[in-house]
Amino acid sequence: MVYMDICDLLLKRIREMLNEGADHLALGGAKNFEDYQRVVGRIEGLSLIERELLDLLKNQEDET
Repeated sequence: MVYMDICDLLLKRIREMLNEGADHLALGGAKNFEDYQRVVGRIEGLSLIERELLDLLKNQEDET
């Protein structure tokens, strides 16, 4: 199903971006506190999107 393929691709890309952000911080990549806050905010936003998408997929699965 095309819908599931798109969701899987989105989840994969979201996970990659989360890992990139975490790696950036873990390796001391934040230049200053503002940069650190920006990356943490991005990680938080991506995590929320990932959780919502996973919940929607689970609900869709439960309905079928």
